[in-house]
Amino acid sequence: MKKVNRIAVVGTGAVGTSYCYAMINQGVAEELVLIDINEAKAEGEAMDLNHGLPFAPTPTRVWKGDYSDCGTADLVVITAGSPQKPGETRLDLVSKNAKIFKGMIKSIMDSGFNGIFLVASNPVDILTYVTWKESGLPKEHVIGSGTVLDSARLRNSLSAHFGIDPRNVHAAIIGEHGDTELPVWSHTTIGYDTIESYLQKGTIDQKTLDDIFVNTRDAAYHIIERKGATFYGIGMSLTRITRAILNNENSVLTVSAFLEGQYGNSDVYIGVPAVINRQGVREVVEIELNDKEQEQFSHSVKVLKETMAPVL
Repeated sequence: MKKVNRIAVVGTGAVGTSYCYAMINQGVAEELVLIDINEAKAEGEAMDLNHGLPFAPTPTRVWKGDYSDCGTADLVVITAGSPQKPGETRLDLVSKNAKIFKGMIKSIMDSGFNGIFLVASNPVDILTYVTWKESGLPKEHVIGSGTVLDSARLRNSLSAHFGIDPRNVHAAIIGEHGDTELPVWSHTTIGYDTIESYLQKGTIDQKTLDDIFVNTRDAAYHIIERKGATFYGIGMSLTRITRAILNNENSVLTVSAFLEGQYGNSDVYIGVPAVINRQGVREVVEIELNDKEQEQFSHSVKVLKETMAPVL
């Protein structure tokens, strides 16, 4: 009998439910258990999602559960926590959400959970580190959503500028999922041609590139100003990471992974390209950054560590 993949989703706010909706529509897993401190909300979301199952590509069992259901889960996806409010940075959330996380991780681990954590709550890099520390699981089994969405936003903007399918735009944002993140222009290609080549041909200039990056970095703020929260993009990003894990894809995604000397930094979870498979993070991919990128990346690590220190 084929093994059933069980995903426990902790937090049934807009991000958690957008993730579930994307998961069901893409037929990624056989079981989704929804867990929330507001049990009625989790139950209502499960009911609503169930009603669409006749139109889903594959069968999925969806129900409201509790932490005990994590014991046999392959993956626990955490979207719970205090959301980012207008005018608030992701790092402002750190003390509020670190406290919430410490109790939550203990409850999950008490169930006997021994799978992979996928963290999406902000500030994601710090909360992924907290999850790793509190859970006692191997670093490979704790992953943050990192800059997967930021990289997708960058690819989407470059796609619009060049008129090239975003799936043929290869561009990465690395560093903190937040204000100190950076684009890796030195490794960006559009339809197999380098961004440097496009700059030389005059197809794009540096100011336009800089504007594209700033709009990418600040996209969440722009969305929050208009509709109060962002959730579809991250829901689809989490689904992409989940697919890479469950299908043992060995895909390279810019998740929040633990550094042990890569990029000249250690003891931090931060957005970097990593190979993702059924074991979680198989390895961090260390690409060669230019001097400016390396300096920006190290600054991002420094800011994260300084912000993280009071809550650990």
